[in-house]
Amino acid sequence: MTSIVTMTPLEGPSSRTQVTRKDVARYAGVSTAVVSYVVNDGPKKVAPATEAKVREAIRLLGYRPNAAARALKLGSSKTIGLIIPDNSNPFFSLLAHAVEDAAAALGYALFMTNSDGNLAKEKRNLRSLAARQVDGVILSSVLLYPDLAELESADIPAVLLNHATDAAGFNSVGVDLAGGARIAVEHLISHGHTNIALAMGTNTGNDFDGRELGWRQALTDAGLAEGPIIRSYFTRDGGYEAGKKFLRTVNRPTAIFASSDMQAIGILRALSEGGVSVPEDVALIGFDGSAEAEYSIPSLTTVEQPTRAMAEVAVRALVGASSDTEPEQRIFPTRLLIRRSCGCSVSNGGDSTAVHSLSPLS
Repeated sequence: MTSIVTMTPLEGPSSRTQVTRKDVARYAGVSTAVVSYVVNDGPKKVAPATEAKVREAIRLLGYRPNAAARALKLGSSKTIGLIIPDNSNPFFSLLAHAVEDAAAALGYALFMTNSDGNLAKEKRNLRSLAARQVDGVILSSVLLYPDLAELESADIPAVLLNHATDAAGFNSVGVDLAGGARIAVEHLISHGHTNIALAMGTNTGNDFDGRELGWRQALTDAGLAEGPIIRSYFTRDGGYEAGKKFLRTVNRPTAIFASSDMQAIGILRALSEGGVSVPEDVALIGFDGSAEAEYSIPSLTTVEQPTRAMAEVAVRALVGASSDTEPEQRIFPTRLLIRRSCGCSVSNGGDSTAVHSLSPLS
């Protein structure tokens, strides 16, 4: 004997299968077009009672609209892609968090990817984000002049973040690297230092960095000779190796300006292992304004980048500008957070802050 099992109207599709728009329509007793109108809030209006039936069906069946298909219909995925060079670096973690907050405030979700400072991986990430049809991409590139053809061909706008030079045809957001370095070195000079070294980070494109220019300018303006330069990665390990090289320098500097906080942290360890005290024997200033700088021993004087303001401007430039708006470069000022590593006496472990006076370009 064969038994026949029928499904009553109150039963939904098997939990083993993906619920579709047709399932919702069948359950609610409406057309698939009506379901689409409810899910997409238009373009046609649906009677309140009918909308209530559809939404109840969606709830009971556990229907999840296809985001990609919805994006095609609405012309927007409400997502932004972000590519940073190193998500293990506290500065880029802080910057990414600020971008996520700024995007969320405008109703956008964030896809974050990490290039590991590798050009090939950066290009793969660009292709992947273009394939996801994100509404735009914020790129902190490993190159001064990145290739954005992948995004241009997909008609996806881009903003270059943490980018201190003008990028023809694209919005860019960065800080005055030279100005920030200059106020750091001038501060060391004010402590009486005349032999000031530079720990300069290296980049994939071997592009000249504004921090080196600012270091040179400050020394030249003060009538001082350039101290030694040690080039290394923008990492703790890079700083550690640079610090060991400074220890072997014949005319050892009495002060060091490091182009990143991570390098400065590595230098602190190398100097400590070498029996050199900071700031008594060697003064030290970093660059970025990361949290680690505040909690190092001694606490690190650093040039702070305004990550939250940079992120907000980058997101607004990406999703708020009209297609006929001319791209622009926004350069933000930095400020010097004075702590103990430079030789200043800061009471109660607090910070004294000197604000760099350069106004951002509009």
